[in-house]
Amino acid sequence: MRHRIVLVEDHTLLREGLRSLLAARPEFEVVGEAGDGLEAIAQVRRLKPDLVIMDLSMPKMNGVEALREIMRQHPGMKVIALTMHNSEEHVREALAAGAAGYVLKIVSHGELITAIGSVLAGKRYLSPELTKVMLDAHPDRDRSRGITSWESLTGREREVLKLIAEGYKSREIGEHLGISLKTVEKHRANLMRKLDLHSISAVTAFAAKKGLIS
Repeated sequence: MRHRIVLVEDHTLLREGLRSLLAARPEFEVVGEAGDGLEAIAQVRRLKPDLVIMDLSMPKMNGVEALREIMRQHPGMKVIALTMHNSEEHVREALAAGAAGYVLKIVSHGELITAIGSVLAGKRYLSPELTKVMLDAHPDRDRSRGITSWESLTGREREVLKLIAEGYKSREIGEHLGISLKTVEKHRANLMRKLDLHSISAVTAFAAKKGLIS
């Protein structure tokens, strides 16, 4: 039985490398690819794979938001986050969104195959380098702590922030998200207030730091 996999990565060269790696193994079949979060959601809905391997920093919709939507539409879907981000916050967000695996892009091919095997077997897998982060990211740890300004943002505010950082104007954001210009401006004002940001350049810098844009 071959396991059907969808690859989600906006860098074509890396995506092609992953496809070649997996195609060389008889137990895997890459049935679909996506270059952004919205396309990922559509591909998973259409193809219903056994596993999704996805980056967290992508255009249009970042990986965490796409992951949440995929898990909402397909509870139990097995997803591995393959990313360069090794911070506790990124790991915690991805696990909370539903990722079963969190693998750093610095790993060897062998470790990635091990991660895939573990997740397909119903286990959780994190890169060995993230052992401390895995322990720190346990949900119980946050019960006595206040949420951060980033965690206070709604999903829509995060979408607006990402699109602002990508250079879209408010009217374009409204058209993209299917909301009014007035609503966009409200979300924009709210997110800048919550994050204490006062310029577009500050928003862009913040989005880059969070891995929302490359």
